[in-house]
Amino acid sequence: MAGLEGVGQGVDLDSAVSAARDGDEAAFRVVYRAVQPQLLQYVRSLVGPGDAEDVASEAWLQIARDLPAFRGDGESVRGWAARIARNRALDHIRARARRPVAGAGVDELVQLPDRADTAGEALDAVATDRALAAIAALPREQAEAVMLRVVMGLDSTSAARVLGKRAGSVRMATHRGLRRLAEILEPDGSFDGHTPDVTFSTSKAL
Repeated sequence: MAGLEGVGQGVDLDSAVSAARDGDEAAFRVVYRAVQPQLLQYVRSLVGPGDAEDVASEAWLQIARDLPAFRGDGESVRGWAARIARNRALDHIRARARRPVAGAGVDELVQLPDRADTAGEALDAVATDRALAAIAALPREQAEAVMLRVVMGLDSTSAARVLGKRAGSVRMATHRGLRRLAEILEPDGSFDGHTPDVTFSTSKAL
């Protein structure tokens, strides 16, 4: 497994998933490092930053437990992991519904001023708190579609499996979500009075 010690573009994720399924701990670490950053961002969009680490950890416990029965490859493992994480996040949301929670997840939408229509350049990253807050302000269906398509890097079919929807519905939700994010931006490129770390495009993720 020496050739799988990184998570760069040269990593053979197919081989890592196959070896991890057979119990190779080094291969599992490769899978974890390849999937975790985007998975954590997705979970943050669902439950907020305060609980995201715990929910993601619960998801990885299930991923590790269920991986021997997983029959997909390196391409499909991201969608499979996202589906597990989403289920854990929804369980967490139901469990905390009986107590007050402060957060910035999809279910606790932030209040943002209206913005005029704008045309962004490209959605190069959505890892910043500011961008995640903007995504959290979208309707839940659009927010999840954007997170899965742009952050997790899933295609429409894989994202649709995670959400239990048709691929066409996911494409439409992504399109509408990215258009709304463009509207949230100031005409001069600022967001909520500050210089943004990201700009948005409706074409890159579709």
